[in-house]
Amino acid sequence: MDLHTWVWLATIGGFAAVIGFDFWLVARNPRDPSFRESVLWVLGYVSLAVVFGLGVTLFAGGRYGGEFFAGWITEYSLSVDNLFVFVLIMSRFAVPREYRQKVLLVGIVLALALRAVFIVAGASAISRFDWLFYVFGAFLVFTAWKLLRQEEAEEEFAENAALRAVRRVVPTSDGYHGAAITARVNGRRVVTPMLIVMVAVGTTDLLFAVDSIPAIFGLTREPYLVFTANAFALMGLRQLFFLVGGLLDRLVYLSKGLAFVLAFIGFKLIFEALHHHGVPWAPEVPIALSLGVIVVTLLITTIASLVGTRRRAAAVTREAEAEVG
Repeated sequence: MDLHTWVWLATIGGFAAVIGFDFWLVARNPRDPSFRESVLWVLGYVSLAVVFGLGVTLFAGGRYGGEFFAGWITEYSLSVDNLFVFVLIMSRFAVPREYRQKVLLVGIVLALALRAVFIVAGASAISRFDWLFYVFGAFLVFTAWKLLRQEEAEEEFAENAALRAVRRVVPTSDGYHGAAITARVNGRRVVTPMLIVMVAVGTTDLLFAVDSIPAIFGLTREPYLVFTANAFALMGLRQLFFLVGGLLDRLVYLSKGLAFVLAFIGFKLIFEALHHHGVPWAPEVPIALSLGVIVVTLLITTIASLVGTRRRAAAVTREAEAEVG
C-alpha cells in the first residue's frame, strides 16, 4: 500500500476524535456502565471496524481488506486475554467502580502509543531483515506451546518494572482522591493510585503485545493495517471489559483456541519465509484461508467453552441434589 501522509494524519486524527469524545463522555458522568450500554458501545466499535475494513476493501482491494479483518479479529481475540489481567489489576488496586472506565480508557491510550512504537520498530526491522519472519514464526509457535501447557490463569497480579519504577520515583498517596491523578497531601503534591493503576494497565498490555504484534505481522506486512487493526482492537476493549467481565471464567478453552491461532500464524510465517527463499514445497497461505481458520477456531472455542461450563454446572447441581436427597 502506497499511502500519502495525509491518509496517516487523517486516520490518526479520526482515532483521536473518537477517543476524545469517549473520554469526554466518561469524564462528565463517571459510573459503572450498564449491560445495555456496554453492548451498544461494543457494537458501535465493532461496526466502525467493519466499515473501515469495507472501506479498505473498496479502495485498496480484497487482499488488503482481508488482511485488515484477519489482523483485527486476531488482535481483538488476543486482547480478551488482557481482560483477565485487567480484572486482577482493578481488584489489586481496589479501584472504585465508577472510575474504572477512566482508568481503562487512559491505560488503553497509553498502550496504543506504546504499541505504535513496537509497530514502527517491527516494520523497519522486517523491511531490512526478512529472516526475522523465521524468528517471529518460531516465537509464536513457542508461545502457543506455552499456552497449551498453561493449566490456569494467574491468580495474582505481579507488578512490572515500569510500575515499580514509578512507585520508587514518584511520591504516592495512600488513597484515591476522586478521579484525580494528583493531589496535595500535607502541603505536598503527590500522585494518587489512579495514575499508578493507569500505568499498570498500559504497561501490562505492552507485555501482551510481545506476541500479538508478531502475530499480526504474520497476516499483513502493511504498517498501516497493523496500526489500524491494533487501534480498533484496543478502542473496543474497555467496553468489552464491562460486557464480558462475568463471562471470563466461562471461556475455559479460550487459551487453547488462541494457542491454535498463534501456532497457525507461526507456521504460516515460517512457510512463507521458506517460499520466499525458494523452497519449492513451502506453500503460501492465502489470506482468505487465514481469516477462515481464525474465525472458525474462535467460534468453536467459544461454543465449546460455554457448553462445557454449562455441563459442569449441571453436574455440580445434580451432585448437590443427590447429597441432599
